[in-house]
Amino acid sequence: MAKDKKDEREEQEQDQQPKPKKGISIKWIIIISVAVLIIVAGAGAGYYFLIKKSAVKEPVQKPVVVTIWPMEAFIVNIIDTSGERYLKLVIQLELSEPGAIAELEQIKPRLRDSILDLLTPKTYKELMDVAGKQRLREDIAGRVNNLLSKGKVTKVYFTEFVVQ
Repeated sequence: MAKDKKDEREEQEQDQQPKPKKGISIKWIIIISVAVLIIVAGAGAGYYFLIKKSAVKEPVQKPVVVTIWPMEAFIVNIIDTSGERYLKLVIQLELSEPGAIAELEQIKPRLRDSILDLLTPKTYKELMDVAGKQRLREDIAGRVNNLLSKGKVTKVYFTEFVVQ
């Protein structure tokens, strides 16, 4: 019987001692949650920077093809107080649409006459100034656009500009 009492006491003591938990402790739950959160954030960032950025590419822009119509040289006397001066001017017109070339070919004599009327009253000082050249470009474009019904002149290029 003494052994029985001893066994009973040992069982009672064991019942009173805290039993080790049979599950996952809170510390492990936090560690696993943080690890999962880091993995999910890394996957999301990887998707955004690698896959989504490569999928959203800017469309390749085609080079713009412009239509340019060259004109023959203009040689005119210009006004100068010190004597006679001549201007040799070769221009090329940039057009908004290719269909305007056929119309320009038809009105070429009127167009040349209009530009000659514009050039002859110019003075040496007006033509040698950068602002004067820009005004001349704008005046030429305006006159040509007044004569055109299809398209318009977007730019005027001086390919030769000689004052003598």
